[in-house]
Amino acid sequence: MSNGAIDADTLRFLEKAQENEITEHHIYSRLASYVKDEHNSQVLRRIAQDELKHHDALKRFTGVDKRPNPLKVRLYTLISLVFGITFGIKLMEKGEKGAERLYRDLAGQVPEFRRIAEEEDSHERDLVGIIEEERLQFVGSMVLGLNDALVELTGTLAGLTFALKNTRLTALAGLITGIAASLSMAASEYLSARTEEDNARALKSAFYTGGAYVFTVACLVLPYLVLSNYILSLAFTILAAILIILVFNFYISVAKDLPFKERFLEMAAISLGVAGISFVIGYLVRLFLGVDV
Repeated sequence: MSNGAIDADTLRFLEKAQENEITEHHIYSRLASYVKDEHNSQVLRRIAQDELKHHDALKRFTGVDKRPNPLKVRLYTLISLVFGITFGIKLMEKGEKGAERLYRDLAGQVPEFRRIAEEEDSHERDLVGIIEEERLQFVGSMVLGLNDALVELTGTLAGLTFALKNTRLTALAGLITGIAASLSMAASEYLSARTEEDNARALKSAFYTGGAYVFTVACLVLPYLVLSNYILSLAFTILAAILIILVFNFYISVAKDLPFKERFLEMAAISLGVAGISFVIGYLVRLFLGVDV
């Protein structure tokens, strides 16, 4: 199959795929230099070399050398360093699905494309098997901290908002409740984990649970510290809760290959449902007890 046998649209697609291959070669190479685990580093270097070979194979059809996209190289390297190599690479690999389909479509005419498609498929399987990151081992602890904080504190703040009608008092009560609850959750997680794991791992489990809880508390209480209108503060708190649920579930869905939509809707429904019930309770308590702050 020669250049002349490839239509213009396919050729442009191949050139774009060629640019992606050389870009990912540089991304994998950079990540390999950052990974401390020697085995993981070697696998990343091997995949980097595969990407370079794919670029060179495509060059025989496009007839041009492609330069890496420097912005994409920096972006995915930064994402991988901040959010974890597993997340960064899987997010990047999701963008290769279109190229894989094209390779398979052309495989009947050019066996080389079948090999490239198979190697692209194997990359993600290899990564799932070899990359072990501490943060992914403690996803359960983070889910526990985030979910408990979202459900408990969103409901607490919603109830206090109409009971107190004062952003500062609501923020004060929310912070005291949130910090106390985060310490309690961390301690409970430590005691629970210590029965099955060593002390060091139990401490890390408690740290991830408490850390996720404190982070969520800070995000949910912040509107009450910045704004003076209690209704507006509640609205921004609910928005913050939805954004936390959205971002966290997107992260987990990519890093752990779990369904995003169902998990997001379930977590959002529980948190907002509790907030709505607490909001009504706060209003009724204020009404029947005649409390006026």
